[in-house]
Amino acid sequence: MSGEWSYGTTRHSRVLWVGGYLGWVLIWINGPFGVGKTQTAFELHRRLPGSVVCDPENVGYGLHRTMPAALRSDFQDLSSWRHGVHEVLSLVLRGHQGPVIAPMTLVVPRYFAEIVGRLREDGHDVRHFALLAERATVLDRLRRRSRLGLTVDTFAEGKLDGCLDQLHRPEFAEHIRTDDLTVAQVAGRVADSAGLSLTSPDGPVLGRLRRSVVGLRHIRIG
Repeated sequence: MSGEWSYGTTRHSRVLWVGGYLGWVLIWINGPFGVGKTQTAFELHRRLPGSVVCDPENVGYGLHRTMPAALRSDFQDLSSWRHGVHEVLSLVLRGHQGPVIAPMTLVVPRYFAEIVGRLREDGHDVRHFALLAERATVLDRLRRRSRLGLTVDTFAEGKLDGCLDQLHRPEFAEHIRTDDLTVAQVAGRVADSAGLSLTSPDGPVLGRLRRSVVGLRHIRIG
């Protein structure tokens, strides 16, 4: 059973569960490292009043901080990360009064099922989008981002081909080609598909400044 709720200047989908809880839509922004997930997430956040960004990567960083450096590998391989992300997002969807936005690369089908699939099985309204671009486009974005962090993101570059191959699969739809789109246009495509209305985008100067701040706050150093 579904309905619409008017919130400020925006209309947001929300879902009524048979058990009685009322939750909000989750927008999962997937894509290879460097394609623009975080920028898109914060563009949506700024233009969707009442929304919140819940970054699953922070759960992984928390797990890594509890481990000796020699034992740290890809935190997505830890079942505690997958269960933790599911639990946190489920809690936020039940308790927060607004759309929830999760920017995270997730390309292993089993892991996708354990998080996104389980959230859907629980009755949550999850809208998944895979941002795609040509390999050269993503590499260019990664290298421009790396200049801010003063280091080349070899981890992201090493994962690029595998991510692009996996994310083209139908289970990772809806696909959005971003090669010729601005961040604001990508956010608009996501919002249109999810049935959400955005406030107006920034002008070019303010938009560039905001994106620079977001980039600096989320750069991977070393």
